[in-house]
Amino acid sequence: MSETKVFLLPDLGEGLTEAELVNWLVAVGDEIRVDQPIAEVETAKSMVEVPSPYAGTVAVLHGEPGQTLDVGKPLISVTPIGSEVAEPVESKAPMVEPVETEPAASVAAETYRDEEKAGSGNVLIGYGTPGGHGIARRTRTRKQAAVGVVESGVAASTVTEAEKAADDLLLLRTRVPGKLGAVISPLVRRMARDHGVDLGGLQGSGASGLIMRKDVEAAIAPAPAVEPRRVVEPAETRRPRLEPRSAVESVETGAETDSRTGLGVTARTPLRGVRKAVAVNMTRSRSEIPEATVWVDVDATALVEMRAALKKTDPHNTPGLLAFIARFVTAGLKKYPALNTRIVTTEDAAGGESQEIVAFDGVNLGFAAQTDRGLMVPSVRNADKMSARELDAEIRRLTAVVREGNATPSELGSGTFTLNNYGVFGVDGSAAIINHPEVGILGVGRIIDKPWVVNGEVAVRKVTELTLTFDHRVCDGGAAGGFLRYVADAIENPGSVLTDM
Repeated sequence: MSETKVFLLPDLGEGLTEAELVNWLVAVGDEIRVDQPIAEVETAKSMVEVPSPYAGTVAVLHGEPGQTLDVGKPLISVTPIGSEVAEPVESKAPMVEPVETEPAASVAAETYRDEEKAGSGNVLIGYGTPGGHGIARRTRTRKQAAVGVVESGVAASTVTEAEKAADDLLLLRTRVPGKLGAVISPLVRRMARDHGVDLGGLQGSGASGLIMRKDVEAAIAPAPAVEPRRVVEPAETRRPRLEPRSAVESVETGAETDSRTGLGVTARTPLRGVRKAVAVNMTRSRSEIPEATVWVDVDATALVEMRAALKKTDPHNTPGLLAFIARFVTAGLKKYPALNTRIVTTEDAAGGESQEIVAFDGVNLGFAAQTDRGLMVPSVRNADKMSARELDAEIRRLTAVVREGNATPSELGSGTFTLNNYGVFGVDGSAAIINHPEVGILGVGRIIDKPWVVNGEVAVRKVTELTLTFDHRVCDGGAAGGFLRYVADAIENPGSVLTDM
């Protein structure tokens, strides 16, 4: 008799240690297939659907919606189809320990774990989940059928032992030979195998050459579509779907009184998810980084007029003002590279701490984006190699991705310097907190009409304020002031600067 398999919560990307269970997509007693989404979890960076690496019957759900789960702890227990299944067990029951499987399966599992540790660059390591393009698999419609009956009235078919073994072996490989990053799901790989499609010669339409289901379906057309196996969901164990919470969710407390102020407490808001991650990072930044701030008022009239002229000739492809400023920032970081570094602390041979400044060959420019889930800082990778128009397109794409909650860890955690446009909130300046472990952040205030002296006369000009907060450990005021002045001069004389870029 096959033993119950326990699926441990995987590392959802780049060192995250926990995730909050938002919603179960399956219930105890459901039959699931390989790569089927089983739960929605929220990390400090994004909302993710977790797919199952096993096919079978759900035996135990290890957690309740709203509970924070540690990476490496049991998420779900699955009993292979055909095995004797005990009565449905509530999630509070004792955990089912992972057991040893047959030698071939053990080798497969070990290979799978090795690949998981190595990382695939996707949100879920080794599962072929598309990364960072805002396309999430939707959950199937809940059916209200009785147990053991499908919509057509035909009994649900069972998976053979051979099919189960094939599903396990599919976990051995998650990459197409010779195609780095062309990660596909076991479900898609199996479809290709069943229809004789050579994945090595198939061009994927997804990110980084990701081979999608539609790519395989196109390769096997015009073969008739195979009717997917319907899966019955027990009505009595089905859990209602919970809508994802906003970043701030208050819990009413009743007639509680605060002992310090004597005032009634109206609500308590748990610090979790994105808000918790922001709090931890900002606290670390302020406690570790000896920051200093410099600022300057800038006449942005020439930049505003230049963009207006470009918009008249090409209204649909003219970059926004932020994209032009981003281009000036990347050029300034090339000129003052100390602000595009990172301080790394290591343990020396004597057991003490040693620090070094790490410089980078290129700029990953982060920018602050306000979302319903809180403040996010996606980064434009290799921004120093992009034109203003390319930067504009990437900034717009990443803004949409983070607001949908589909940004990948690499899109959120790879910045080397941050640009913060707080002018959209109608403010002029801010003593910003550096996005640890970076060493600098440049803020841009609102652009408003102000009196300005031009050629000895007072005129009304478009003025903004630039504020640079920097880590005083990596550079002194000379470099910080030089960088700030370079960006300011570029905004005031954009034509002359752009000709040299």
